[in-house]
Amino acid sequence: MNQQPEYSFTGQTNFYRGKVRDVYTIAQDQLVMVASDRISAFDVVLPRPIPGKGQVLNQIAEHFLIATSDIVPNWRLASPDPQVTVGHRAEPFQVEMVIRGYLAGHAARTYHSGLRELCGVTLPEGMKENDAFHVPIITPATKAAHGEHDEDISREDIIARGIVSESDYIELERHTQALFARGQQMANDRGLILVDTKYEFGKLSNGTIVLIDEIHTPDSSRYFYLDGYQDRQDKGETQRQLSKEFVREWLMEKGFQGKQGQAVPEMTDDFVDMVSKRYQELFKSITGKDFQPAPEQGASDRIFNHVEYFLTHK
Repeated sequence: MNQQPEYSFTGQTNFYRGKVRDVYTIAQDQLVMVASDRISAFDVVLPRPIPGKGQVLNQIAEHFLIATSDIVPNWRLASPDPQVTVGHRAEPFQVEMVIRGYLAGHAARTYHSGLRELCGVTLPEGMKENDAFHVPIITPATKAAHGEHDEDISREDIIARGIVSESDYIELERHTQALFARGQQMANDRGLILVDTKYEFGKLSNGTIVLIDEIHTPDSSRYFYLDGYQDRQDKGETQRQLSKEFVREWLMEKGFQGKQGQAVPEMTDDFVDMVSKRYQELFKSITGKDFQPAPEQGASDRIFNHVEYFLTHK
């Protein structure tokens, strides 16, 4: 992937290109995060961008960062463009705080393998996939080096290995529980269930712990539809998910799972248009707001001008 920055902003000192987001460091204390329209699946960036996707993810994250700022401070300063968030640069903690309200995904696979412990947390007997835990559980993961996979780790190991101090970790746990409770409440108001998610935190130069990165988007969170959830559980049926899983399913149908020797199938105009519409539907379902797409023509100039104006007139 091309690592050359698309933009050169005033005061820019560093640049990092992720799979779907481009991050610019301004001086030493600010970040400009541009949510591109790139889409990834199976750890592969697909060959064609999805119009509107970057705006959808940026504005969902913006929606929740604003809605949770009263309970946990976060890195966000402003969103000068629909695809951009500008905020404080924080020193990230080297753990992801994964919190689960239901036995789903990785937790369900662990459970079905016969194990009854995940990240040092004991899992109760008699559960089936997608059952709710009596109390949400925190199952942290170490943040792996670029290109490697995160690894499960227990609270005890994090503290014993000095990855995070005990006092800081207690604060991370408290923030994680508070954010998840708010996220579940907001999801419930939209007829959804926030099943599980992950949060990343960092520390500002003044020692304040803040929420960083994004929050409660379909890229970091699993949602079920509330309507019919219990009936499907009682019947042993698959839950209806609100996520980008449909992209993975399309790729698998075409024989692609990111394995060596497999070619990414051709993304037709109809497929790209369908994915774009699905992302816009996700936005409405999660936020309750109508999606107002920014003009595609001249998007690069628009982003540069909006960010540059913010940086030079703040």
